[in-house]
Amino acid sequence: MAAAISALNAKIRSQPTLSYFCSTHFWGPISNFGIPIAAILDTQKDPELISGRMTAALTVYAATFMRYSMAVTPKNYLLFACHFVNFGAQSTQGARFMKYWHYGGREEALKLKAQQTAQTAKTEGQNVLQQGEEKGKSILHQGEAKLKEVRDKVIE
Repeated sequence: MAAAISALNAKIRSQPTLSYFCSTHFWGPISNFGIPIAAILDTQKDPELISGRMTAALTVYAATFMRYSMAVTPKNYLLFACHFVNFGAQSTQGARFMKYWHYGGREEALKLKAQQTAQTAKTEGQNVLQQGEEKGKSILHQGEAKLKEVRDKVIE
């Protein structure tokens, strides 16, 4: 069994492309790509959820390992790409965090939410008023019909 595994390993290592796809130079960056993918997906979420400290830590991490990927031999371009994308995504998140918490973004969001809430309340109030008017007219018509019935009975 050990001979078969050794033969398979020798066959894999003899082909450069297959050897690369079976190495940590390939699978390390591939498994690490979850971090920048998550950061990119998070750009669609509310900036209030962004952690400034975590974003700063991940930005430094990405910058450090971008440099590391070029320092190792052989250079790991896939790892560099992974950390380059991560650095960009974390920088975007950092800019969103700064705008929201330090440059008036939160106040703008709260103002917009208040305007939307006021508009919704106004629309709902108008709907309730209209329904009330319709209900009142219906009751008035029913009352007039009852009054007519009573008159007709009294007159007979």
